[in-house]
Amino acid sequence: MAGIYVHIPFCKKRCLYCDFFSTTLLERRDEYVQALLQEIAERKNETGEPIRTIYIGGGTPSVLTPEHIQSILQAIGTIDAIEITMEINPADISLEYLQSIRAAGVNRLSIGVQSFQDELLQLLGRRHTAIQAIDAVHTAKKAGFTNISIDLMYAIPTQTMPRWQEDIDTALSLNVQHISSYGLMYEEGTALTRLRDAGQITPIDEDTENEMYDALCSRLKKARFIHYEVSNFALPSYESKHNSSYWDDISYVGVGAGAHSYINNTRSWNPDDLNAYISGILAHNLLRESETLTERDQYNERIMLGLRTNRGIHLSDTRASRGRNEVILDFTKSNHLHVTKEGRVVATQKGIHILNRIIEKLMI
Repeated sequence: MAGIYVHIPFCKKRCLYCDFFSTTLLERRDEYVQALLQEIAERKNETGEPIRTIYIGGGTPSVLTPEHIQSILQAIGTIDAIEITMEINPADISLEYLQSIRAAGVNRLSIGVQSFQDELLQLLGRRHTAIQAIDAVHTAKKAGFTNISIDLMYAIPTQTMPRWQEDIDTALSLNVQHISSYGLMYEEGTALTRLRDAGQITPIDEDTENEMYDALCSRLKKARFIHYEVSNFALPSYESKHNSSYWDDISYVGVGAGAHSYINNTRSWNPDDLNAYISGILAHNLLRESETLTERDQYNERIMLGLRTNRGIHLSDTRASRGRNEVILDFTKSNHLHVTKEGRVVATQKGIHILNRIIEKLMI
């Protein structure tokens, strides 16, 4: 089993908090897709395994035409794919568009909602409204999609606990199968971080952010959602198969500007520059960077990624039991970790709040 990630860097408008590689040069979509098709043809078999999951992310993939999406999926080949996800912006949605991409092979949608509060959407620089977000889910269902994920964001400046709970309730009322939820991050170089540094916005305090996260987890648990990764919740059998490959050490190919790949303990990545990517691909001379993970790197990644999931890590996993049982015992006594009867070490709800500190203690 292997996956392929397709990066679409185009956006009509850049969100204030985003630090992913993106561009508003929409007039270059056609030539970019042509370069993508060439890279796919050259690299889709790199893992030596059937492509079982495909994820089209960005950027904003929904600024591409259905014909673009169809050509990308035809180039990859979908005969072995069990999950084909595409990220979409609610402002781009029409029934005809969704029917077209579904006919092209997309069977899972990830809708970038973030909030159902218009004033918060405006603060984040999103170009859709709350009504458009709700309509997007309804339209997706009408188009025949039965596997829908939405993104929700908390710890947004001026966001209150009651408004956050309203967002959670609205999300649940839409009867989607998957919810990804993240606390707002102030990434270096983003417009949002500049606003914070200039004193124009005030971040939510850590205690309130933790309270919002706990409220989310509690509410979704009551709604039968499985909390299978720190930021991801799904109804039974609707966990993201593609994203799970990142946490489960499964190989994947990343195509497109700025895309990362992971094959046989080697990571590689394309330049996050539109001109360098397109010219490099067309000249068959793309300068990719790469690194091979050492045994230590591999161990640290298993700890870091494993503890983010509800499966955790096993006590016998590599060096986890060599000199680190005392660390695990201390965090177990303080109710930050739990050891199952099968010997798996899992972060508790309390432990998730200090997960980075726990991981740092267990790394070598």
